[in-house]
Amino acid sequence: MNDFAKQFEDLRIWQDARIQAVSLYRDFGIGMPSGSDFGCRDQIQRSGVSVMNNIAEGFERHRAAEFAHLLTIAKGSCGEVRSMLYLAEDLQSLAPEVAHSRRERARQLSKGIESLA
Repeated sequence: MNDFAKQFEDLRIWQDARIQAVSLYRDFGIGMPSGSDFGCRDQIQRSGVSVMNNIAEGFERHRAAEFAHLLTIAKGSCGEVRSMLYLAEDLQSLAPEVAHSRRERARQLSKGIESLA
């Protein structure tokens, strides 16, 4: 597994995933223009939370194979976040520059997850 991290909170990818999840909750919160579509809001928020939770769960399993498997799931959820950001942009629920910034952050997170898997 990871010789440097003693707990999942020490992992940079988990910290970045946490920031991403909070950003998604803020961007798609109730009262925001992007928050009016419940289906879209629910899906992107759940995907964002899935990234951080799968990293945490995998780390806590204390088995390299299980950690790698859950990192793969986290990376998939990160891709789902990026996909949903395109939809939000296309529906004009999120400004293009915000959607682009969030997608770029998600791409970087995905690369970080892949480098650890």
